[in-house]
Amino acid sequence: MSTRRFGGLSLVLLGALGGLLVSLGITAVAQRGEPLPLRDLQQFANVFSAIKSSYVEPVSDEQLIQDAIRGLFSELDPHSAYLDAEAFKEMESITQGGFGGLGIEIGSEDGMPKVIAPIEDTPAARAGIMSGDLITHIDGEPTKGMSLSEAVKRMRGEPKTSIVLTIQRQGRDKPLVIPIVRDHIQVRSVRAKMLENDIAYIRIAQFQERTEADLARHVADLARQGARALVLDLRNDPGGLLDSAIGVSSMFMEGGGLVVSTKGRIPSANREYFARRSSAAQQHLQRPLSGNNSPAGTVASWAETVPMVVLVNVGSASASEIVAGALQDYGRATVIGNRTFGKGSVQSVLPLGEDTGIKLTTALYYTPKGRSIQVTGVEPDIIVDDTPQGNLFRLPREGDLQRHLLNGAVPEVVSPDDEVIDPEPDPETQPAMFEFGGDDDFQLQQAINHLEGRPVKRNDPKQVVHTDTAEKKSPLTSPAPENRAPTTDDAVERYRVTPEGLQRIGNE
Repeated sequence: MSTRRFGGLSLVLLGALGGLLVSLGITAVAQRGEPLPLRDLQQFANVFSAIKSSYVEPVSDEQLIQDAIRGLFSELDPHSAYLDAEAFKEMESITQGGFGGLGIEIGSEDGMPKVIAPIEDTPAARAGIMSGDLITHIDGEPTKGMSLSEAVKRMRGEPKTSIVLTIQRQGRDKPLVIPIVRDHIQVRSVRAKMLENDIAYIRIAQFQERTEADLARHVADLARQGARALVLDLRNDPGGLLDSAIGVSSMFMEGGGLVVSTKGRIPSANREYFARRSSAAQQHLQRPLSGNNSPAGTVASWAETVPMVVLVNVGSASASEIVAGALQDYGRATVIGNRTFGKGSVQSVLPLGEDTGIKLTTALYYTPKGRSIQVTGVEPDIIVDDTPQGNLFRLPREGDLQRHLLNGAVPEVVSPDDEVIDPEPDPETQPAMFEFGGDDDFQLQQAINHLEGRPVKRNDPKQVVHTDTAEKKSPLTSPAPENRAPTTDDAVERYRVTPEGLQRIGNE
C-alpha cells in the first residue's frame, strides 16, 4: 500500500482485535525535549552486527530489522503491533468491508487461534463455527505456537478453495472436524427489519465507511413504515471506524452534544468528538415522514425521540462501546444484555514506508460523562443472559488479555454479571446457538418486553446452566508469568558483543 493510498485510509478506527486511529503527528522521538538514547542505540547496532556476522545461519538485514521492530512491541499492550505488508493490506480490506476467506474474527488463547465471532452470512457461520471455538488444527497442522498472523494467512485464500478446521468446543469431549469452502467475504454492516407490533430492529455487525449512510437509509425506511420503537443490536460487533461510531450515535441524539473524548500523553491525542451527521446520512434523515401510520415531522426527528433499546454482549467492543456508552450517558436508550468487552484504548497507525507501519496505543477514550470503559466495559442498565439457559458467548474480555492497560479509576474485580462455566454441563440445559434477530433470540425478546412495558427476565431459572460447583476465577486478572527454568553456567559459552561481531571470552 503506497503512502498516497494510506492517506485515503486516514480514518479513526477502534476494534476488539485492533482499532486504528489517524496518525497523531507522533515524531521519531517519543516526546519533544527527550533526547534519543544514543548509547543504547549503539548497543543495539552492536547486537545487530553480531547476529549478522556470526549467527549460525545467514539472516537478511530486512528480517533482522522487522524482527527487532516486532520485539519493541512484545511488552506493550496487546493492541500495539508492527504491521507488515500483509497486515497493512488486511487493515485496508477490513475497513472497506471485503476480503477473501472464511469470515471469522479471531483472537488468541493458550497459543492457539480462538474464534471471537463468525461473521454473519459467511462460510464459517454457515458451517457452524461458533464464538469461543478454539482452532487446534488447520488442514491437519497443529496451531499451537502458530502466530495469529500466520493462522489468518492460512485460513484466507481464493474463493471456492477448501480448508478443514479442527475445533475444540467448550462442553464437548471430542474435537470437531469442519470442512469449509472459502468465499469472497463482503461484510454487510447494517441489517434491518420490522418486527411485530411495529418495532424496528437494526443490527450493526461492524463499523465501516458506509455504516452511517446505510443505517440512515434503513432508519428512514422503518420510520416511514410507522415504527414506534427501535432495537439497535450491537452484539458481537468488534468495532471499526470511530467516524462511523460518532455518526451512528449522532443519528439518535438531539443537538451537537459530546459523543466521546480521548486523552493521551501528546497534545494531539487529547480530543473531543461532538455529534455530527454526514451529508450522505442527511439525505435520508431530512426526508419528511409520510403514510397513515407515520407521525408528523422528519426522519431525523423520529430517530431522536423514538423509544430505544441497545443490545450488547461480551463481543461488543470499542466502537460499539462508544455508541452504547454515549446513548446510555444521555439517557437516550436503555442498554440491555451483558457487560461489554472493555476496550477503551485508541490506536494510531503510523506508516513506516510504502506498505508497512506500526499500530500504537496513544490514548484512552471516555464517554460523555467522563467514564473510562477500559477493562470494565459498559455495564447494561438491565442484565439479560444470551439465552434462557444462560450465557452462550464465553469470550475473553480485555481484562483477560496479557499486558492489558489498567483502568486506574476502578479496581479490577469480577463484575456481578460474570459467570463461570460448569465443567460438566448438562447437554439438555446447555445454551444453544441462535440467530441474532430471530424468533429464538432471547435477549431481543426481553428488549421487546421492555419497550412494551412487560417484565424483563434475565434468564429462565428452570433451564439455566448450574455453576455452583465451578470455581470462580476473575476474568479481569492476567495469568501469572511463566516460571523460567534456570540455566547452568557450565553449559554456556560466553561472548562479548562488539561492532566487529562476537568475541568469545572465558568463564569468569
